[in-house]
Amino acid sequence: FSVLAGTSLEKLKQHLNTQAVVRTMPNLAASVGRSMTTLTGDMGYKKEAEELLGAIGETLWLDSEKEIDIATALAGSGPAYLALVAEALADGAVKQGLKREHAMAAMRGLFSGFGELIQEVHPSLLKDGVMSPGGTTAAGYAALEDGNARAAFMNAIEEAYKRAKEL
Repeated sequence: FSVLAGTSLEKLKQHLNTQAVVRTMPNLAASVGRSMTTLTGDMGYKKEAEELLGAIGETLWLDSEKEIDIATALAGSGPAYLALVAEALADGAVKQGLKREHAMAAMRGLFSGFGELIQEVHPSLLKDGVMSPGGTTAAGYAALEDGNARAAFMNAIEEAYKRAKEL
């Protein structure tokens, strides 16, 4: 079992002198038993890999190395991207006059509740459920679109995927 980002199954087999390899990519949430760990490799070890890595959270077996490199960019690197969002939201609230400790508490509560919601509801439906015409969410959302937030996150996935292929 390997956790080396972007290191191919073939390269691992050559350097480890083994016939069977499973690539895995857990994320930082493994430290609290909530990792989203992606897996690919020798199908003969799929069940064992899912059981072993399931001890630190959810697992997702993927069909190819291309997919695990893309998923590494999303689920493996994603905690850093979400940390940026969390920090920016709290900083924005402080900028507008909210005390830091209150901004942090509100942001943590936001992420906690959102983490539950996103399990069952598509992101666009969550957005539509909050955004009313001409309201506060619409104004803030427009500012995010003006800042190309969506494109920036999509580009982050692309660049991380490219980097995984280079390794």
